Amino acid sequence: MAGKPKLYYFDGRGKMEPIRWLLAAAGVEFEEEFLETREQYEKLLQDGDLLFQQVPMVEIDGVKMVQSRAILHYIAAKHNLYGKDLKERALIDMYVEGTTDLMGLILLYPFLSPEDKKKQLATFVEKATKRYFPVYEKELKDHGQDFLVGNQFSWADVHLLEAILMVEEKACDALSEFPHLQAFKTKISDVPTIKKFLEPGSQRKPVSDDRYVETVRRVLQAYHDVKAT
Repeated sequence: MAGKPKLYYFDGRGKMEPIRWLLAAAGVEFEEEFLETREQYEKLLQDGDLLFQQVPMVEIDGVKMVQSRAILHYIAAKHNLYGKDLKERALIDMYVEGTTDLMGLILLYPFLSPEDKKKQLATFVEKATKRYFPVYEKELKDHGQDFLVGNQFSWADVHLLEAILMVEEKACDALSEFPHLQAFKTKISDVPTIKKFLEPGSQRKPVSDDRYVETVRRVLQAYHDVKAT
């Protein structure tokens, strides 16, 4: 019997957080090894574990997987969170890519200067409420179902809830004009595996702080300035 998946990343959200969400949604327990020193990272490189010299890396089913999308696709397909046919998979991919674009606007937020943080935050909230949320609101309204694709729980639902909660951390009233998204948030948050992941003490990571930023910079030796997008 295969052991638990093992996640190699920093003790923070970053590009690993959607993977944590998806594993949790699938009801899969996982272990984590947090990168805290340059030596840990260099050992992964020397052992040939990081195909493109990048994390996240997930050890699952005897394979050391890198590249976030490849990892997410594998988990979604394995645990029946990826639709019933190619059409549904394409729709799920479309929705996930949309929320990925949105969350990408906040991914580097902790690394920005105070001035750039203000600019990026404004852009993030504006695009969430003017470009992305209206799309999901319309889809949910038009098909009248609880879930985004095929009227069944999928990766697209998990990813959208993660995005909604990220936006609400920065703008608590972000869903005020989107009643169907409000209902969606309530519905998905009550899925047993998601409900468990949202409880205190889970492996869900908090908003990244200065300690996280310094750890990432130290381990990756990335001390260059990061600009708002």
